[in-house]
Amino acid sequence: MNNALLFLVGTAAVFTTEAAARDEISGPVAAEILRVIDGDTLLVEAQPWPQQKMEVYVRIRGIDAPELKSKCERIREAGIDAHRALEALAARSRKIQLTHISGDKYFGRIVADVVFSDGRNAGADLLLAGLVQTYDGGRKPRQVCDTN
Repeated sequence: MNNALLFLVGTAAVFTTEAAARDEISGPVAAEILRVIDGDTLLVEAQPWPQQKMEVYVRIRGIDAPELKSKCERIREAGIDAHRALEALAARSRKIQLTHISGDKYFGRIVADVVFSDGRNAGADLLLAGLVQTYDGGRKPRQVCDTN
């Protein structure tokens, strides 16, 4: 193997090792909200490096909103309430900071803390309002549809 190829192979091994060892990026990464997807997910345009922008879906760390597509009407309505609340928060400030950024179980989406330009934490605000539940990323408990 020539020296250039050895260098490239060695460099790739270093990058792979460093990427595997780092499960989380502390941030902050500046971003702008493009669209609120549901009560716990945003589509943002992030600027991870100078003059570099990318669109990415962000699941807000630590919370779980009721599903908009639930078969249960009560859960769907609660999901709409959470979605509207997040839209109202985003309408006050489209500029955010992403911190504690990591990959999500779904390809193409990240998990992060979302902090608005005025210092408000999106997840904490939604939890305080009682619109979402805490979530640690594991299996979600089965929700029973109460028709009463």
